[in-house]
Amino acid sequence: MQCSHPYPLGATPHEHGCNFSIYAPDADSIQLAIFDQSGDFKTFQLDGEYAGIKFTFVPGILPGAQYGYIVEHNGEPHLISDPYAKALAKPLHYTLPFNSEKSFELARCVVVSDEFDWQGVQRPNRPRDEMVLFETHVKGLTKLHPDLPIESQGRYLGLVSDAMLEFYKEQNINTLQLLPVAACMHEPHLLKMEKVNYWGYNPYLFMVPDPRYADKDAVNELKTAIRELHRNGIEVILDVVYNHTAEGGSDGPVFNLKALDKRYYLKHGEHYANYTGCGNTVDLSYQPSLNLVMDTLRYWVNEYQIDGFRFDLAATLGRHGEHFSPDAGFFKAVAQDPVLQQIKLIAEPWDIGPNGYQVGNFPFGWNECNDRLRDITRSFWRGDQGFLKEFATRLMGSRDLYSAANWPYKLTVNYITYHDGFCMQDLVSYKHKHNEANGEHNRDGHGDNRSDNYGVEGPTENLTIVEKREKQKRNFMASLLFAFGIPHILTADVLSHTQRGNNNAYCQDNELSWLDWQMDERKTRFKQWLAEMIQARQHYMVPFIRAFSGENRNDNRIFWRRLDGSFMEHEDWNRLSSMALHLGIGEEGSELFYCINQTNAPARFTLPERKSAEWTMICNTDSHDLHQSIDHKQVLVAPSSIAIFHSK
Repeated sequence: MQCSHPYPLGATPHEHGCNFSIYAPDADSIQLAIFDQSGDFKTFQLDGEYAGIKFTFVPGILPGAQYGYIVEHNGEPHLISDPYAKALAKPLHYTLPFNSEKSFELARCVVVSDEFDWQGVQRPNRPRDEMVLFETHVKGLTKLHPDLPIESQGRYLGLVSDAMLEFYKEQNINTLQLLPVAACMHEPHLLKMEKVNYWGYNPYLFMVPDPRYADKDAVNELKTAIRELHRNGIEVILDVVYNHTAEGGSDGPVFNLKALDKRYYLKHGEHYANYTGCGNTVDLSYQPSLNLVMDTLRYWVNEYQIDGFRFDLAATLGRHGEHFSPDAGFFKAVAQDPVLQQIKLIAEPWDIGPNGYQVGNFPFGWNECNDRLRDITRSFWRGDQGFLKEFATRLMGSRDLYSAANWPYKLTVNYITYHDGFCMQDLVSYKHKHNEANGEHNRDGHGDNRSDNYGVEGPTENLTIVEKREKQKRNFMASLLFAFGIPHILTADVLSHTQRGNNNAYCQDNELSWLDWQMDERKTRFKQWLAEMIQARQHYMVPFIRAFSGENRNDNRIFWRRLDGSFMEHEDWNRLSSMALHLGIGEEGSELFYCINQTNAPARFTLPERKSAEWTMICNTDSHDLHQSIDHKQVLVAPSSIAIFHSK
């Protein structure tokens, strides 16, 4: 006869049944409930106990069985989920108000076998400096794609349809960063408005792939998608949320952790600390909370072959009470973990708690999202004065924040647009956010967008304005792709998708968020140009990033030049609006020459003189060819644009 055991936590099927184990030091009367196909259930006592863990073995239980745990809440039986569950029987939803009776109507946990045929496909294991992150929503990417069968649209398997694999190849996409796929529960205020949390940043269970994006079996369909992406050389980064859970604050629903152990969340006396804006804050300085997070991270890597994670509001993960520290237990646990040592770790380096802005302060091995490049680049190309010097700093990899000695392990993640904030088409089409559809009277969403409409708010047929907007999009992308760092691009921006001025579309599960695949000549031109620039980045820029990283970083040449080729002086940084950046590898190696013209007039740049050097233009954000002098020693760069040249 099989014996029950406390580890691993969760539901672990064996040949003759299933072991159930749950950490529940505060749930004295907890019982296991196993459901049959009609929804009736039998309860089982958890007869084993070890260090707060309660466990039992139930014979005859196979993968596919549905289960949950019954606790007493306010004197009534209340069904909760297993924090270590690996699957749910259906998508999550409930009607307000939530209570113990309705807890029995929620999606039940499902016993899962971890067996899967990876067909010998290995992770691409791409170097960090080659990554170009494409942020993607599983549903929104393919929901409206006309070439996909209906059953694949908006699903995990839609990610690896023939049409999408061809799209990744055409666009030179090598890394997908998926918005959260862990099972998400919709906040009460959204349910009240009959909306959902479309983005998925409200975790209900950390290890469960959300059934919303599955046709039949979320576990196997997501694994299949990852396998086929890997087969095509594409890495998968998961956006994960460990800073809070869907249980919210003291008035929020009880789904699992609140009923099991009152110490999972940070508290000030009886009140929940709210460093996330979501009502609660997971306390990773508490060992069981840390164990839960570490176990789930390893699970995604081991069982789903995930290539890395982007951590939402990651400053929270490094808090001990109110204080953030790069020496926090979570960071040390990750650093010593033999599984997590091998993957990419990307931090959103802030939260809304005390001293929550921690850009540049994460440990070695963590790459950080860099909002400085976003803000400065937006201001610079909008024509705001006084940003030349800092734009130059951001272009060179923000070495005031991230020493090149630690590249590529501390290489900045650069972005202009993210899921929150304007997408790129709206960044050049709207001066103001238009979030009325979210039901919060346009009070939600980022206020400091540094955007412009160039004369008309929203869509326009004015060709002069349209051309200006297209040029600005190219300026943003060129600044991103040819800056030192890891570029992060919204997949929506590849298609010039618009959210009609909504810069916080987290609850818009509709055509506002679903990517519009209907292409016209303007969109097609930008899409093709961007594919060419990504290829140019990989071919020309990556060798420079490598040369400027680590021990050899000081063996290279960096010159800031005026238009006439002479070196920039101190006062020029506050006086000029155009400059050239001249880079060289080693003493005699390849060179890059950036001609950056922020002004509203053409600027004539003198190319550097070099014996038998031939300069090849690899980027031009103006829509016209450059005018070169007869001897090819000078180039006329159009107003408000950037041109980049390469020489071997």
